[in-house]
Amino acid sequence: MDQKWPQEIWLVRHGQSAGNVARDAAEAAAGLRVDIAERDVDVPLSALGMQQSQALGAWFGALPEHTRPNVVLYSPYVRAVQTAKFLMERLDREDLLAVHADERLREKEFGILDRLTVRGIADQFPDLYEQRRHVGKFYFRPPGGESWCDVILRLRSVLDTLTREYCRERVLIVGHQVIVNCFRYLIERMDEATILEQDRLGDVPNCSVTSYAFDPSLGKRGKLAPRLVNFVAPLEATGTPVTTGKDVPAAAKA
Repeated sequence: MDQKWPQEIWLVRHGQSAGNVARDAAEAAAGLRVDIAERDVDVPLSALGMQQSQALGAWFGALPEHTRPNVVLYSPYVRAVQTAKFLMERLDREDLLAVHADERLREKEFGILDRLTVRGIADQFPDLYEQRRHVGKFYFRPPGGESWCDVILRLRSVLDTLTREYCRERVLIVGHQVIVNCFRYLIERMDEATILEQDRLGDVPNCSVTSYAFDPSLGKRGKLAPRLVNFVAPLEATGTPVTTGKDVPAAAKA
């Protein structure tokens, strides 16, 4: 069979970040803005996020050697870079075929809504708030930012890279909540309603795993079949708290 896909793909959301913690605090206090000084790209993991990353790294390290990731791609945002490094500490670096930061895996860009809470968006940009409610998060693009469709467009090119350069390899991707959801949309061939329903069911947990394995029995040339969805057992097994802190303004939730 002329296989085009990697043998396995793991999608991991970064560990809890300082930004997740700050956003939760701002929302709880009914504030207008998230109190964090760094650029979004520079926001690091929290102490708990480091613990979560170490727990997940131990799980990857315990996999049989021939089934562990041998390609690691990650968002250039600090919280994703740190998570990837913790995971790679438990992998044999000599066995890694490729390790790359890829800007196409970056967080969804929020434009002028960056660091605003739900209350802040409604207060400062009521017209945009209502427009987003009308258009829906899948197509709504805030000024200077991206819609989910924009993210999906760049991820389509990532899939092209995977089929071109990493066919039959075992690929670990470390990114963000929207990245995980948009990959699911593409790989599972969802439509707008389906992926938004999945999103409404709950946030993607920090350091959770969503994975796909190549199944040659699917279709004429085989396809990627879902194996794990928002899998957090590696954290639970070590008593590490599971968190679902938001990366995006809560107003983006339907």
